[in-house]
Amino acid sequence: MSNCDACASKNKCMYHGKSHLYHKDDNTPVIALLGQPNSGKSTIFNMMPGSHQHVGNWPGKTVDQKEGEFKYKDKKMIVADLPGSYSLSANSDEEIITKDYITSGNADLVLVMADASQLKRSLYMLADYIGTKVPAVLVLNMMDVAKGQGVTIRTEELSKKLGIPVVPMSAIQKKDYANLYETIAKSLEDGPVIQKDALSDAKEKMAFIDELLEDVLVVSKTSKSAFTKFDRAALSPVKGKLIAFGIIIGIFLLAMIFAGIVGGIAAAVLAVISSGLNTAMTSVNVHPLLISLICDVLINVLYFATMMASFVLGISLGFNLMEETGYLARISFLFDHTMSKVGLQGKTIMPFFMGLGCTIAGTTGTRVVDNWGQRVLAIAMSWAVPCAATLSVVPTIAIALFGSTRGFLVIMSIFLFMFFMMWVVYKVFGNSLSPKSERVGLIMELPPYHKPNFKNILYVTFQRTWDIFCRALRVISLVSIVFFILTYGFGGSPETSILYKLGVLIEPVTMFFGLKWQAFLAFCASAISKESLLGVLNTLYGAGGSLVSSTFGAKTAGSASDISAILSANFTKAQGLAFIYAISFNMPCVSALAATARETHSVKWTAKIGVFYTVFSLLIACIVYHVGLLIF
Repeated sequence: MSNCDACASKNKCMYHGKSHLYHKDDNTPVIALLGQPNSGKSTIFNMMPGSHQHVGNWPGKTVDQKEGEFKYKDKKMIVADLPGSYSLSANSDEEIITKDYITSGNADLVLVMADASQLKRSLYMLADYIGTKVPAVLVLNMMDVAKGQGVTIRTEELSKKLGIPVVPMSAIQKKDYANLYETIAKSLEDGPVIQKDALSDAKEKMAFIDELLEDVLVVSKTSKSAFTKFDRAALSPVKGKLIAFGIIIGIFLLAMIFAGIVGGIAAAVLAVISSGLNTAMTSVNVHPLLISLICDVLINVLYFATMMASFVLGISLGFNLMEETGYLARISFLFDHTMSKVGLQGKTIMPFFMGLGCTIAGTTGTRVVDNWGQRVLAIAMSWAVPCAATLSVVPTIAIALFGSTRGFLVIMSIFLFMFFMMWVVYKVFGNSLSPKSERVGLIMELPPYHKPNFKNILYVTFQRTWDIFCRALRVISLVSIVFFILTYGFGGSPETSILYKLGVLIEPVTMFFGLKWQAFLAFCASAISKESLLGVLNTLYGAGGSLVSSTFGAKTAGSASDISAILSANFTKAQGLAFIYAISFNMPCVSALAATARETHSVKWTAKIGVFYTVFSLLIACIVYHVGLLIF
């Protein structure tokens, strides 16, 4: 591959336009935010542009591409939030994108972010940045936290040593932005550049940082943290894990309660809307098929999407809060020894938690793992974690078939089996992906506890929730409509429909796994997207306005009026249990498969893991079904 013409790097850079999301003239400056994860980049990005933001993905990557537009003294500017990375060594996708963006001339000014409370560690990015010859400003974030630790930073002396402006601030304080904006405006005119050649290796960079901080960083008596006593317990091998599990379970319980409340309100509101639309359309002689499609299918699609989004909102809010306070890093440290037993680092525990919201999030969350084999193994194990869409269906089926108490035990059994599934995945793929000779331990510095920025937390949470809601709405709608059409029986008889004929044909085989043909089609659809699973159930097993108007199941069972009655009429306990296990541990959706292929850069391994999960989930369903026949 030829060298990049723009920056003379060894690899051809991907980005040479001034901006990728905005079509701007040459007079509009681009301000790039550069920094390590948790340095405050995202907070500043959300505070600066206001509502004029665009989010996408870098070409061919799953890494977020964020740009926003803001004005200062009637001067329009564009701010780009570069992917968080620990260096510019160009090993990961984040580092490649960040380095290419800067060196190819996209940025007119770079704000290098540093955590003032951990200044020596966070200045490593600045040391890596030296030699780029792009105008820069050093932003010292979390000055309030540093002050609370008894740390004083002589910013003027630091600025003299670097030859560029240094802005002390707290990103969550609006009053600190006036100085930042003024410094940006002046720096765009002056073009301050660090007049020093690039540093060659880590030893030279650390020596530079030590020299830089001499007579700059003054540490007096460190004030006692309010969390000192809690931290001792939180980092205890036994107490710490109990606290972590307690907090996580608490988050999920609160999320489920919140989703239940939202679901109850949504059901009542949508029932009124459905009834009103039905009456209105009937009065103007709209075809009954169209009425059913709108009032039953699409109304309930909206219900499902709302339920999913409300659950994700609760989960995201809880985990974002833990991340903002600094507690999430302690969970990674706490579980490092445990995760090392299966060839992984402690920080891979977080992608597993993220997978409870969405498998894609769990997959992309493995970027924190530097070793390729460990990353692939972490992704494979994260697939065992049921996502929010699955968790939206399982409780409904479990409680409908087994009642509240036994249904809860069924749900708990899924989570217990999840750990067994992870262990099986490790046994099957562990030695190939993470041999003991190549395993890398976890080296990390625990950040201090921070006061959370609730505005930033809410912004990120609602943005993620809205994205999931829109995706769920599109997917469930599409699948529901397709299956609604396929279940239409000519002459008014469902037995003449395409789907019924196909189902009757395959059911002798599918029943070996304890899956009636309707359930097997839902299982297959779950491999397209977990939302599709909801769409299929929405069409095949609804009645009386609870989900949709009845098709085959409800017609043969009589006049069932709610989802519990419908499921009870069409599933035996053994069949229901087999279905629950099949959909819980089937391979993830197509989007998650695509994300896995991009993250691993291996279609082969993605396919291998996907086939394993499909086969194993059917095997488990078969075992559960036949054991269930003996019990029930």
